[in-house]
Amino acid sequence: MKHYNIRVTGHVQGIGFRYSARSVARYYNIKGFVRNEPDGSVYLEAEGNEADLKEFIEWCKTGPGGGWIDDTIVSEGPVRNFNAFEVRFI
Repeated sequence: MKHYNIRVTGHVQGIGFRYSARSVARYYNIKGFVRNEPDGSVYLEAEGNEADLKEFIEWCKTGPGGGWIDDTIVSEGPVRNFNAFEVRFI
């Protein structure tokens, strides 16, 4: 089990990124959350096995379409044992 913190920058809000991320995370059995940030980025925390996380992170680098990705910053963090993947609001 691994945990990654992911920040995606670019035109990533208002394009369905969070709800698409939730669908993709569920497909790969990823647990965690996604939320829009005040600076216009999207922040995710994702937990799962290494292979599934790799696929999920690759998806984060392209997103759902309708916008564009400038950067995807990934860092490892402590496992938090999420029960599901959810959309969160600030």
